[in-house]
Amino acid sequence: MRAPVFAVAAVAAILGAGIALVLGGLVGGRDGSTTTVVVQSTLTEADAPSTAVPALGNRFDPAAIYARRAPGVVTLYADLGADGQAQGSGFVVDGKGTILTNAHVVTNVSERSGSTVKGAEKLYVEFRDGDRVPATIIGWDLFSDVAAVRVDPTGHALAPVPLGHSSTVVVGTPVAAIGSPFGEQSSLSVGVVSATDRTIDSLTSGYSVADAIQIDAPINRGNSGGPLFDARGRVIGINAQIRSTSGNAEGVGFAIPIDTAKRALDQLLRTGKVAYAYVGVTTQDVTPGLAKKFGLDSPHGALIAKVEPGTPAARAGLHGGTRTADYNGREVSLGGDVIVGIGGMRVAGADDVSRAVAKLAAGQQVTFTVLSGGTDRRAVKVTLGERPA
Repeated sequence: MRAPVFAVAAVAAILGAGIALVLGGLVGGRDGSTTTVVVQSTLTEADAPSTAVPALGNRFDPAAIYARRAPGVVTLYADLGADGQAQGSGFVVDGKGTILTNAHVVTNVSERSGSTVKGAEKLYVEFRDGDRVPATIIGWDLFSDVAAVRVDPTGHALAPVPLGHSSTVVVGTPVAAIGSPFGEQSSLSVGVVSATDRTIDSLTSGYSVADAIQIDAPINRGNSGGPLFDARGRVIGINAQIRSTSGNAEGVGFAIPIDTAKRALDQLLRTGKVAYAYVGVTTQDVTPGLAKKFGLDSPHGALIAKVEPGTPAARAGLHGGTRTADYNGREVSLGGDVIVGIGGMRVAGADDVSRAVAKLAAGQQVTFTVLSGGTDRRAVKVTLGERPA
C-alpha cells in the first residue's frame, strides 16, 4: 500500500504500494524501507495453474491453505524514479515466471497528474525465503487495476497457485488473503465473502470494475496485488481496495474478480495491452416503484441518462434523457431509452450494462433491447467501440 492516509468517508483506499494514489482516497506509507522474510518455504510444486492441485475437500482450513499456497505469494518492490517507491504483493501463476498483481503497484499511475503512465524503472520480486530477483513488466490494465510481471524461472524455484472462478463465489464463502501488509511478508488473514457482484471504481482509471468481491478479511496497505483464496486454495480475486474513514482495515475490502484478471492476463500475454468494449452511455437503475411512478413498461432496467456524442450508442440511435425529475430524493433522467437486454442477457439495473459490455469485444455487433421513452420495445444493433483511456 502507499503513502500518508487520506481519511475519506466511504471512499476506496489503495492497499498496495508505497506512494499515494490520489484517485479516490487511499492509504499507505512512503518510507522506501524493505523487509526480509523469516518463514521457511515448505512447498516445492511448480506446476502451471491448469495442473496445480486444489486443496482436498471443502472444509475451510486456513493453516493448510497457508502451508500450500504461501510459497507462491511474493512481495514486489518498485522503483518509480522521481515518483518514489512502491511495495505490494503478487502471486505466481505459471512455471514461466508470470506473476499477477495490481497495476498501481508497478506503475506511476498515482503520481501521473495527466502525464503518460510509466512502469517502474526497476522492479524486484522477493520470495518467501527472502531471495530477491529482478522482474520485468509484461503490461498493465488500468481499467481493472491488474498488471502482469515476469521473473526468470531459472532464478528461483516457483510454486504457482491455481486460479479459480470468481463467477461461482457466493456470500458467506470463507476466504483467506495472503500478502505483505505494512511490509510484513507472508501474512495470512481470513474472513468471509460479504457480498458479490459489486461495481466499484477502478482506482487507476475513470471506469468501474464489475463483479468485484467484497470481503471482511482484514487487508491493509501492502496487501494490494495479493491473492484471495477460497476453501480449496484457488485464487478467486486480487485484493485491491478498502473503504475506510481511517485509512486502515475496517471490515470492508474489495478484490478484483479473478475472471476479470484472467481476461486481462490473456490479452497481456498475447499483445501486451488490454482492450475493452465501449458503448458511450450513462445509465441509472430502474426500480419497481420508479417504473410505476413514471409509467415505464418494465419494473427493472437501466435508464439511459446521457448518450455521449460520436460514440457507438449515438451512431446506433440510442437516446438519452430529455428531462429530470425527483423521485424520493433521487434525481432521475426521463424521456430516454430504457435498456432491458444486451445480447440476450437480461439487464436489471445500471451495473448490468457495464457487466455485459465488459464481457464483449470491441468491434463486435450486439443487439440492445430497449424501451423507447420507457414504453415502446425495440431492438437496436450496436457496433461496439474500444473504450478510450
